Amino acid sequence: MTTIHDSAISIFPRKPRMAALRPLAFYALSQKPQLQTTNNHRWFRRSAQSRETIQKAIDPISSVEYTPGVFDHVFLNLFRNKLVQEVGWDSERPGYDGLIDVANRLMVARTNSEAKEAAVRVLRSLFPPLLLELYKILFAPIAQGKFAAVMVARVTALSCQWLMGTCTVNNVDLSDGSSLPSGVFVERCKYLEESKCVGICVNTCKLPTQEFFMDHMGVPLLMEPNFNDYSCQFKFGVSPPKDDSNLKEPCLDVCPNATRRRTASTSSIEMKCPKA
Repeated sequence: MTTIHDSAISIFPRKPRMAALRPLAFYALSQKPQLQTTNNHRWFRRSAQSRETIQKAIDPISSVEYTPGVFDHVFLNLFRNKLVQEVGWDSERPGYDGLIDVANRLMVARTNSEAKEAAVRVLRSLFPPLLLELYKILFAPIAQGKFAAVMVARVTALSCQWLMGTCTVNNVDLSDGSSLPSGVFVERCKYLEESKCVGICVNTCKLPTQEFFMDHMGVPLLMEPNFNDYSCQFKFGVSPPKDDSNLKEPCLDVCPNATRRRTASTSSIEMKCPKA
């Protein structure tokens, strides 16, 4: 009996077996929180990366400077030459600075309506007359004008960055309740930023451009410049309101013409820009 019992004990060593398993159990228990912590760390890291990616996607592009190319210089020189012919005067400064000088001379030397009409003539001179007429007759009526609005939005975004800076096509809401990719958002308008003048923006850009597209291409256009951050929203296919708040904007603090007026005036009352 003793021999059999001893054999059974030797075959089934209960206590040593349990003693051997205890370190494994403690090791497994000690490793569980560590594994969970590692997984949580990876999960939070992936979540943070995902949030960062989403945030980059929804944040607007900021401080993106447009780099002019060869064709941009061609467009700049062409536009400036047409403007010089209309004004009858040219600046000694080259490039974009000289263009702003000529635009300022146009604004100062003429009335608001005369400056607007001159700017419309400059825009018309950039296109062959037959091209404008054909576009108005053949393309403007398609799909209640929506096709033409989308087309001019894309062309504007591609061909006018030399003048305005970085811009992108976006959706705008139309009067019929529909949405159309016929908008152009100018992140920071170079023309407004360099001229520093509400009157130059309104009378040599906003109003003549709206009139040009409506009267000569058959496409309604509303331009909404923001005089705080220098951005601008083009809305092709949207007609301008009768009471446009942009025409009541006060002079910019940095406007050189306004600075001279404030120096000469004894009144501190803020009034709308007299050239707007």
